[in-house]
Amino acid sequence: MRYKILPVTPLMQNCTLFIDEASGRAAVIDPGGEVDRILTELAAEGAELEAILVTHGHVDHCGGVAAMAARTGVPVYGPHPEDRFWIQALQQQAQMFGLSTGGPFEPDVWLGHGDQVRFGTIELQVLHCPGHTPGHVVFHYPEGKLAQVGDVLFQGSIGRTDFPRGDFQALIRSIREVLFPLGDDVRFIPGHGPMSTFGQERRHNPFCGDAALAG
Repeated sequence: MRYKILPVTPLMQNCTLFIDEASGRAAVIDPGGEVDRILTELAAEGAELEAILVTHGHVDHCGGVAAMAARTGVPVYGPHPEDRFWIQALQQQAQMFGLSTGGPFEPDVWLGHGDQVRFGTIELQVLHCPGHTPGHVVFHYPEGKLAQVGDVLFQGSIGRTDFPRGDFQALIRSIREVLFPLGDDVRFIPGHGPMSTFGQERRHNPFCGDAALAG
């Protein structure tokens, strides 16, 4: 599997294309906006879209989901149903942040911890990682030692927890008890900014690393 990261919206959210090289089928994770550009990139990659995946209900991550689903007819997977209230408030979120949105949507499949999502010959593991939002999920590709973690974890930082129903302690548990055990060598694509590895963050992240929790 190969991937391509496309920062979209003025908030530079990392929309990600996962492309199964064996079948030419693809999934798009967190199409927060710029749907035309995302579809153009898919065509340039010679990939056929099979699934839209959503990590959580914030507008910069899913503001383009309704439009993309309407244009392509492909199913939407995720997030966890605890983020329903965020998705229902997409218009209000868009007004608050000055972003455009296709409006609320109803996923074809709400996701829970331990679920799998498939496209082409690829199978992704679904991990429920609340804290940034209560229904945040992460998509893990074990064979490629790769994860798309949305706004749970960043290089040198963590997701905000000052939004409605954010929970700092839950976020730290998600990182320490769900993500870090996947392995130090697992690379991750965050919702914003550059990639890192779980090992790098465990060793050096000032918010959730080993040293930060040693005291």
